Amino acid sequence: MSKKKKITFVINYFYPDLASTGQLMTELCLDLQHDFDITVVAAQPGYAGEKANTSKLFEVNHLENVKVTRIRLPEVDKTSKVSRLKYILSYFILANIALLREKKIDIIYTISQPPVLGGLIGTIGKLFKRTKHVYNIQDFNPEQAEAVSYTDKQIVFKIAKSIDKLNCRYSDHIVLVGNDMAETLKKRFDYNNVPIHSVINNWTNEDQITPLDKNNSEVDKFLNEHNLKDKFIVMYSGNLGLYYDLENIIKITKTFKDYSDLVFLFIGEGAVKEGMQQFTKENNIKNVLFLPYQPKDFIKYSLNAADVHLVVNQKGIKGVSVPSKIYGVMAAGKPILGVLEQGSEAQRLIDESNSGVVVEPQDYQGIIDSINYFYELSEEKRKEMGLCGRFYLERNLKRETSINKYKKLLNNL
Repeated sequence: MSKKKKITFVINYFYPDLASTGQLMTELCLDLQHDFDITVVAAQPGYAGEKANTSKLFEVNHLENVKVTRIRLPEVDKTSKVSRLKYILSYFILANIALLREKKIDIIYTISQPPVLGGLIGTIGKLFKRTKHVYNIQDFNPEQAEAVSYTDKQIVFKIAKSIDKLNCRYSDHIVLVGNDMAETLKKRFDYNNVPIHSVINNWTNEDQITPLDKNNSEVDKFLNEHNLKDKFIVMYSGNLGLYYDLENIIKITKTFKDYSDLVFLFIGEGAVKEGMQQFTKENNIKNVLFLPYQPKDFIKYSLNAADVHLVVNQKGIKGVSVPSKIYGVMAAGKPILGVLEQGSEAQRLIDESNSGVVVEPQDYQGIIDSINYFYELSEEKRKEMGLCGRFYLERNLKRETSINKYKKLLNNL
């Protein structure tokens, strides 16, 4: 029997981190462990503000048959650019060290986190380890940072894009998570000598997350615990970060502050959460609730507590990123209010599945009108709309389909 090929994943977030990419990569590694020898290089868990309880710079443990090298990093304040930069550079240096210490690697697998430097780890590793590199682009940067004017120094974007184009060019295969992102890659290279790439969409575990009614015992318990019983719930579940325009979308809640039976529920953490909370406090808006990330095994219940889910992206993100939360919402069979650009991957999924309504980013009146539309819609019609998303996911976006595409790609390499 031939020895398994060794793949080293350098992916920043990994179980038990709550970041969506961490959950996806954990499922991928566990599914690949029977076909390949899998090693993971990742940070100590801290996405939701957890404190690392170790003094070791590198710590090795295992998740089933997967070897995991954990890196201890400085705490990060997501509202501070200096703190973010310190965290990212520390990860970049230590992840490179951990990777170079690994022996007999056949494939290095990196993702586009942290921005640009995630891919550069693979480029450096390929050079020194004489191995192959798969570059999974979850978000195009610096395009994403440029869309939200993260800095006004254009030279920073220019340098970053040059480095990431090198990462793309030097990789053996690029994996993109949306068809619109494939178009962005082609544009980067002016449609000439475009690096070898394929589109493999992200997923959710459709066997774990299924449509449940609000009278389900666990959903009902969640609703009672947070005084949400008999409320119409508009939910956003995920990263409250810089690329979703949530700092402005929160302002539309003022229109609904006198709706006693309507609640906006934001579940998650991120750089703009404090500002959102401050806005609701200053404007005395009582029907907005913020909750921390829910445990992974409870998400199947919290997602089902909503009457409509917000799936949003900032203007300029089309072709740059795909909000992976859409797969969980579709699996739960709940209707979607998408704040998304026309032609984006998530917009296409909503429209093709007839699972919701889409308005353009920054069309705040359109968001208000759409919430009113869902609010007035009968429960039966909302349920029918949500289940359209579930049926579409079962036909086109099953977890097994994406995993098998990865297996085929890695075996071919």
